[in-house]
Amino acid sequence: AGSFQDAGVIQRAYNLNFPLHTVPASSAQCLAWSAFSVSSPAVVLETAEDRPEAVVVRLYEAHGSTVDAWLQTSLPIKEATLCDLLEQPVAQGRLPLEQRGVRLSFTPFRLLSVLLVLRQ
Repeated sequence: AGSFQDAGVIQRAYNLNFPLHTVPASSAQCLAWSAFSVSSPAVVLETAEDRPEAVVVRLYEAHGSTVDAWLQTSLPIKEATLCDLLEQPVAQGRLPLEQRGVRLSFTPFRLLSVLLVLRQ
């Protein structure tokens, strides 16, 4: 019922096409952990790619809306910069690191790539 945004179609499609895989583990208790989270259901974190001393995160706006979203990570980030699809930093692309994470602004269906430089 309602729109595809309200019904969560995009998340359900990802769940169907990329199911979780279980991995045997010890019986020891361990805390739940997630490397990334995004504050808006309209923004999809598509991929995160390792680079030496950095991670490139690609996100896109999937609902056809204009939205600001916070990208949060548990990784030790030293610097965040917008980059192009070849992973080269763009001019004036430096993003401030804030308490809530990195603030990103999206227009309808916009793709953003963010280079996150890790602290050593």
